[in-house]
Amino acid sequence: MSALQQHLLDIHRAARLSRPAPPPPGRHDGAVLRALYRCVARRSGRGAGPSGGPHTTGRPAPPGPSGA
Repeated sequence: MSALQQHLLDIHRAARLSRPAPPPPGRHDGAVLRALYRCVARRSGRGAGPSGGPHTTGRPAPPGPSGA
């Protein structure tokens, strides 16, 4: 069964159960790849890249709203 066939089956099942339809396959691929790139870059010590981020300056990130 292809990803498209599975998605169509999931849409049909969600409609029969009066639930929201699932996202289409591949919708979050870009975000997953960006997160993976940042994780690998941090582990290798290269920072987050030209897009910026807390790991490009070599300084620790400022504390969050909880102060932790």
